[in-house]
Amino acid sequence: MQTGGLGSCLTMAEKIVLILSTFPDRETAHRISNQLVTEKFAACANILPAVESIYRWKDKIETGSEILVFFKLSEDRQSAFQEKLRSLHPYEVPEMIFVPVSSGLPEYLLWVVENCG
Repeated sequence: MQTGGLGSCLTMAEKIVLILSTFPDRETAHRISNQLVTEKFAACANILPAVESIYRWKDKIETGSEILVFFKLSEDRQSAFQEKLRSLHPYEVPEMIFVPVSSGLPEYLLWVVENCG
């Protein structure tokens, strides 16, 4: 029997987070995502080509095209990730939404944990 087994992989889901963040353009999203993965702040970054954003900023309604990135990382890297992304991000208040992962393919969840930090 394997060490850890399927049961321990399933509990890993509780330790994985998905982070959503938007960027002003593809080049910025790619550069920052590459750095975060290279430095093991995140295991993976998925760059979506474009989203149209409508939001209120300083009492004015703004619209614009942005690039959305999904980052996957282990929960124990969340604070370090947030600090690093904030230092790299060009926005005054960057979008960082942390979504806990409730389940997933056990082998994938293990891969995420093994490729962070």
